[in-house]
Amino acid sequence: MEKLFKIKDTAEARALFGTHDENLKIIEAEFGITLATRGDALKIQGEPKGVELASRLVEELVITLRNGGILKKHEIIYAIQAIKKDQTRDIHSIYLDRIEVSSKRQYITPKSAGQKEYVDSIRHNDIVFCIGPAGTGKTYLAVAMAVNALKKQLVSRIILTRPAVEAGESLGYLPGDLNEKVTPYVRPLYDALYDMMEIDKIKDCVERGVIEIVPLAYMRGRTLNDSFIIMDEAQNSTPEQMKMFLTRLGFDSKTVITGDITQSDLPSHKVSGLSHVRDLLGNIEGIKFTYLKGEDVVRHELVQEIIKAYDKLKK
Repeated sequence: MEKLFKIKDTAEARALFGTHDENLKIIEAEFGITLATRGDALKIQGEPKGVELASRLVEELVITLRNGGILKKHEIIYAIQAIKKDQTRDIHSIYLDRIEVSSKRQYITPKSAGQKEYVDSIRHNDIVFCIGPAGTGKTYLAVAMAVNALKKQLVSRIILTRPAVEAGESLGYLPGDLNEKVTPYVRPLYDALYDMMEIDKIKDCVERGVIEIVPLAYMRGRTLNDSFIIMDEAQNSTPEQMKMFLTRLGFDSKTVITGDITQSDLPSHKVSGLSHVRDLLGNIEGIKFTYLKGEDVVRHELVQEIIKAYDKLKK
């Protein structure tokens, strides 16, 4: 069986084929087909099933490129996996969902169907829980949506928090002022911000209180209006602290809680607030639980294999 795709120009071919035709080689290996260029056309040859799947993939990738999308190797690999599972999967709508952040990096995009669902959940709900393994973009996408909300003036400030050692209660024993005590625990939040905003802008926002990064223990007694609030590493909170945090939500605010229930650092006799809250709040309208999996990992390809290996160990 054979199919032809017309390529618009050299730039499109370069973006689709990859460096030294790397993308074409990956697609050939995954679908057991042959890809060849003939003038301004890409020819797909092979068994009917492989040709159909590869054609569907190329169609989605071309739509993405022609609408301004950018494709990298890990996105090609995810798209292949997604098409294999569901030939009707709308890949281009994932890669064309642009979360505007700042002039440093104009926009962030979801990289998988799970990430797309997560982003849409944040758009349409006031409280969103995201549970999943490392590398699935839980924190990164939450920060991107917060920066986007601030940019669009949907909120007036961003509050980022994490449980620290012993859920924050041991901070007093650490040297330095509050900022110096907290920094080691919230470094991943800073890393995400630095990838989306200019350093001077972040510093100015922190100084003016527009962006606030605090340990969970310091959230008690506050009511947060007109804010985008993120709790990261929520598996390290206790049920009491989770209740305290969730009841901080004020008017015109949005809260995102992220965590990996398989990586709790709490003592074995303590229940994780993230595990506890799933059964408690799962049926309340306006509260959404989203779950990311190994297939949503967007780090190095080996991270997916590591997660799969540990998952097998638990079975």
